[in-house]
Amino acid sequence: MKITDVTLTLFAWEGIPNLSYGAHAAQNTGQSRLGLLTIRTDEGVEGHSFLGSATNPADSEAGSLIRALKPRIMGQNPLDRERLNQLMWARVRQTTTRAIGAIDVALWDIAGKVAGLPIHQLMGSYRDRVPAYASSEVLPSAAAYAEQAVQFKEAGWAAYKIHPQQKLKEDIAACRAVRDAVGSDYTIMLDSTWGYDYPTALRVGRAIEEMNYYWYEDPLGDQDVYNYVKLRQALRIPIMATEYPLAGLDSYAIWLTERATDYLRGDVAVKGGITTVLKTAHLAEAFRMNYEIHHGGNSLNNLANLHVTMALKNCEFFEVLLPEAAQKYGMLEDIEVGRDGMVHAPTRPGLGAEIDFELIGRKTVQVLS
Repeated sequence: MKITDVTLTLFAWEGIPNLSYGAHAAQNTGQSRLGLLTIRTDEGVEGHSFLGSATNPADSEAGSLIRALKPRIMGQNPLDRERLNQLMWARVRQTTTRAIGAIDVALWDIAGKVAGLPIHQLMGSYRDRVPAYASSEVLPSAAAYAEQAVQFKEAGWAAYKIHPQQKLKEDIAACRAVRDAVGSDYTIMLDSTWGYDYPTALRVGRAIEEMNYYWYEDPLGDQDVYNYVKLRQALRIPIMATEYPLAGLDSYAIWLTERATDYLRGDVAVKGGITTVLKTAHLAEAFRMNYEIHHGGNSLNNLANLHVTMALKNCEFFEVLLPEAAQKYGMLEDIEVGRDGMVHAPTRPGLGAEIDFELIGRKTVQVLS
């Protein structure tokens, strides 16, 4: 089997709800563009993935994917995923991690279709369902967070995570309001999206560990290993870092050698595909650490993340980023949380995606090849 073509169809996404996840996170403008990546083979099997998100339009990365990565994989066997992954990472300075991730996901889609298996079974499934947690956008008040948390608790979801306003007093107040609203036993987390300096992170961390928060995510800058070490030594609550920077397997080493985090983190977009996420999750397992998979930014990335989650012992939850209307687009059938609060494993070969090709055709802006 040989790769015969790689195309990227850019299509418009409009009417996205206004949202923010913090000052250091990308902001949306109500519209974006996604890219449908299609890898074709001489045996008629096609692999697909999406590039882009509500806050990171595909336009800025699309050109380098075609220019720098397409020539590396043309004429190659798409089943040689590890070799192709190494070839692509050798060109990361000419392209982006997200572009590498999009091609890697599409290659796994081909492999599953050739095998006639969902990707998680190709990797070796560990389970067929996983608990979901709701991951908030930035909300205007402590009461708003509390109301939202109760909504998802009553719907049977396993946990709720706050993305706060990144202001010391307001953030502690929001955390206290949520704990009071959901009771002492419900699982809640705080994700401060790299928003604090060390003194603020320490004060917030001491407050939420007294409230029995489950983990404390990204309080400091994404590469501030020095202060993460200090913070972890000063707090009892588990620390979660490594979601960013956009990087591959080798970026995790310093976090382990310096003992700077209690969890590892990543997703197929920001870490360069299923191949890297699977490697880093197994690296975490070797240290008896959880690897909690981050939201992927678009519907097909989330589906890819779900496949990896089903093949892991050391991933406890599936993240659903709110509002869901700003995360789901381009699919006829998207991931849904069941009445049991669980997300269930895909059952069709490959990604098992039901892509809305008619919608993409109507919204097409440009085709790159």
